[in-house]
Amino acid sequence: MARSGPGYPVDMDLSLLDDFLASRGEPAYRGAQVWEWTARGAAGYEAMTNLPARLRETLAAEVPFSTFVVETQRESRDGTVKTLFRTHDGHPVEAVLMRYRDGRRSLCLSSQSGCPLTCTFCATGAMAFGRNLTPWEILDQALHFRRVEAVDHAVFMGMGEPMLNLDNVLAAARRLPDLGITHRRTTISTVGWLPGLTRFVDEVEEPIRLALSLHAPTDELRSRIMPVNERYPLEDVLAECRRHYELRGRKVFVEYVMLAGVNDSRDDARRLARLLDRKVFKVNLIPYNPTGMYDRSSRGAIAAFKSVLDAARVPATVRLTRGRDIEAACGQLATAPRGRLDRLPQPVAVTQGVDRG
Repeated sequence: MARSGPGYPVDMDLSLLDDFLASRGEPAYRGAQVWEWTARGAAGYEAMTNLPARLRETLAAEVPFSTFVVETQRESRDGTVKTLFRTHDGHPVEAVLMRYRDGRRSLCLSSQSGCPLTCTFCATGAMAFGRNLTPWEILDQALHFRRVEAVDHAVFMGMGEPMLNLDNVLAAARRLPDLGITHRRTTISTVGWLPGLTRFVDEVEEPIRLALSLHAPTDELRSRIMPVNERYPLEDVLAECRRHYELRGRKVFVEYVMLAGVNDSRDDARRLARLLDRKVFKVNLIPYNPTGMYDRSSRGAIAAFKSVLDAARVPATVRLTRGRDIEAACGQLATAPRGRLDRLPQPVAVTQGVDRG
């Protein structure tokens, strides 16, 4: 939903909706009614049958129901759905609905259009970076799929680095329980952007899960494939993760993409096992979804890597790949690649927000 017209911001905010309703003499509870219907998957104002018909007509005419335009939508053979949205100012945003045989319906949500951190194995990093998404643009991705079916899990692992847009990500995440996604079933991932990670550890009391995109057991290798490590090395990032465990009592999920001949040897596994405290971390090994720069580790190499972690009693699983045939799998979200950025953003400027444009 968004308010349009002179003097109004484009992105919907419930407080703005309340002001809009109040300006027309509507009772204060109308805004809550609109949100309740929206969070339950209503397709539009016409479905909100406990609102007067004239009010529904007014809202439909003056308060657009979504911040996005849906540009394309594709469905995988395994039931995964990927949607490409456009923001009001033309930025592309992709999000994914993953359907599992056990009944889970999980959303992969984006926090930015593009990403400025240029991890070499990630297609999003090859895009031109657009801007941070607003809370309602983030939430609108979830609402789009909620209108399709009930959802119960969400991961902030789509386009962008969530810790570069932490305030807006948290504002959206705190609304997800209204859609049926509890905090314990919400995961926010980071490549190790330390200013945001430190704030997350200090400030987030809800049981939202933390995931670390690690992908290498040494600083030398990690800096080669993830430039952010040059600014925030492993020791500092892992220290914050351990502090999260000590402060909140919650394990940190480690994402480790398996790149053939790069980070998938038994020696790499041994280094990783020495790096991670098994009480604090749980490793998720991710078969690489090719984006053009690396080869995927073989099943045998992944199994051997996992066996080393198992022997060291470091908890580890292998991620089930979803949506690879429609470029919806981990690391594949991207539109209009235009080359990577040469420099990382300055932390203060980016965490304060990126100008629209």
